[in-house]
Amino acid sequence: MPAVSVSDITVLPRVSEAPNARARTVKSITTAPQGFEGEGFPVRRAFAGVDLAELDPFIHLDQMGEVEYAPGEPKGTPWHPHRGFETVTYIIDGIFDHQDNNGGGGRISDGDTQWMTAGAGILHIETPPESLVMSGGLFHGFQLWVNLPAAKKWSPPAYQDVRAKDVALLSSSDGGSLIRVIAGEVDGHAGPGTTQTPITLIHATIAAGAELRLPWRRDYNALVYTMAGHGFVGDEERPVHTGQLTVFGDGDTIVVRAANNQESRSPEMDLFILGGAPIKEPVAWMGPFVMNTKREVLQAFEDFQKGLLGSIPANYKEDAKKPLNRSGAGAKLGADSKPTDVLDVHGAPRDIQQG
Repeated sequence: MPAVSVSDITVLPRVSEAPNARARTVKSITTAPQGFEGEGFPVRRAFAGVDLAELDPFIHLDQMGEVEYAPGEPKGTPWHPHRGFETVTYIIDGIFDHQDNNGGGGRISDGDTQWMTAGAGILHIETPPESLVMSGGLFHGFQLWVNLPAAKKWSPPAYQDVRAKDVALLSSSDGGSLIRVIAGEVDGHAGPGTTQTPITLIHATIAAGAELRLPWRRDYNALVYTMAGHGFVGDEERPVHTGQLTVFGDGDTIVVRAANNQESRSPEMDLFILGGAPIKEPVAWMGPFVMNTKREVLQAFEDFQKGLLGSIPANYKEDAKKPLNRSGAGAKLGADSKPTDVLDVHGAPRDIQQG
């Protein structure tokens, strides 16, 4: 069960159903490929196979887990760079530590979110705490990459914590869905996350047999990833299941109905719902850098090698001696690093993607 839940959903504010609202049509449904990253970290690449233009302003989305770790198994990332976008790490169950060379970071767990603006450039590390490594336990979360417009790609790095207790909790009009607003706004109810790019980010849980009709800004795109359970999307009632992404077309309302019968392991349908104002600028993306042109991406690699994205804090210098990739391959993080040494940290493209 997700960490952020309520004992009585009927006491929550309810989203309204606007009269004459038009349901968004279903444009596509894709299935995220499953795999293991590096040392065995299970992920689903939620955006795989979807054109960047359909995702704009989003770039990348990983479902991390759900996995029950044995003692000694939890994995994280080594120190690595980013430039040109924001990373959003949402932990549904489990614990994660984050540190960056800009002084940001901390521990998040059970419904917390880390929001990091890489901007002009940053180095950071994401790891489970030593206590979790020793004990093992449940881990489940998401990492989302949100693009920045050209005018903000060179902004100073920044970091914010979004705590589970601050997330806006709403109910659907029929009381059958719990809606957690992490960022943005739904029906006049705002989440705590502050975003550089205008977006809305939601985790919704729909009871078996219930239908969620969620009002959605017409100028935002609409993406719904099924993280658990199965049901139907749109008024067309197209079937979806765990690990599938629905891209919706134009309209006023996102419609999802949970199937009457769910698996005992996932008695409800859980959704990661996101949308934003498309930036409509060229995208060039390779590894940990998301820029507007190929030249800017190559410049980011060069700046990283020169140390212009910063250095690892002194109390973490030993980490610089470790291999950069989770698989154990790669060189030390420093001036002698090669561009290929940072390509596999998040399973990002090893060749430049343009859109």
